Amino acid sequence: MRIITLEEHFSEPALTAASAPVLRELGPGFVRAYSAAEGNATSATAAPAEQLEEIGEARIADMDRHGITTQVLSGLWGQQVPADVAPELARRANDTAAAAVAAHPGRFAAFATLGTAAPEAAATELDRCVSELGFVGTLITGRTEGEFLDAPRFAPVLAAAARLRVPIYLHPGLPPRAVTDASYAGLDPVVTARFQAAAWGWHVETATHFVHLVLSGVFDRHPELQVILGHWGEMIPFYLDRLDDQLPARITGLDRSFAEYFRENAYITPSGMFSLPQLRFCLETIGADRILHSVDYPFVGNDGAAAFLTDSGLSTEDQHRIAHGNAEKLLGV
Repeated sequence: MRIITLEEHFSEPALTAASAPVLRELGPGFVRAYSAAEGNATSATAAPAEQLEEIGEARIADMDRHGITTQVLSGLWGQQVPADVAPELARRANDTAAAAVAAHPGRFAAFATLGTAAPEAAATELDRCVSELGFVGTLITGRTEGEFLDAPRFAPVLAAAARLRVPIYLHPGLPPRAVTDASYAGLDPVVTARFQAAAWGWHVETATHFVHLVLSGVFDRHPELQVILGHWGEMIPFYLDRLDDQLPARITGLDRSFAEYFRENAYITPSGMFSLPQLRFCLETIGADRILHSVDYPFVGNDGAAAFLTDSGLSTEDQHRIAHGNAEKLLGV
């Protein structure tokens, strides 16, 4: 069975270095809390730099060992890079990804890294990546300078994605420092760092990001725009009835119900959370046509990706939809 995974990361060293001051401000204990020295290098939170930077033969060998046909490469932390260097560093990261895609036909595709602190330049770069380099969308890592993508300054980025008919993968990012101080602080620093991030905080952040997009009317302005949410939809499927009940169209003034936006403008992936109960709930809630596969490599290893589907008890048709069919339709890979 062909397997396409969509949240598979790489890093461009210069971009990673440029994002470091913002990440230190947002989460002073973040790096220590997830360091390999803490014994968590394969815990969906830490990965050696060499694994993130390697997008060639070694990565493909690992994919082959575990039955992964294609990875959609994505860079991290483009939203945490200052505006004065963001366009140059995003372009460099995208050229690196494009070279890997070209060198290994069929094994890699790519989401664009965008320096959204410079929104006009980011929209231009998305156009270049899709129109010239053949990229299949973009991945956005949390807020940019404290703002979600529904802020007016990011209208060019949303318009470009809608016009190009490519999805935006909304990836978790650290909450603003004020949110961490108000909601996650007062505990052991390592506990706070994990609480604000992979344990809870960045899933709340990403869910809130998507809800903002809906309630601000982004999908009324761009009804064709598609968003991908990892970690089984970042909690939203499990509160979908509640959101629908409390935010009806007569309150929001929107064209559709919240559940309609979620079922028509969002796809979800597991992000390496290979939980059968969550899979079954999401199948019942939104259906197999809206679920894609992802590992979150190298923060999670590829070893469980194939067995998760083959051992799931799903019909062969649904397994193929999630493994590759839905990605082929959405991304054209």
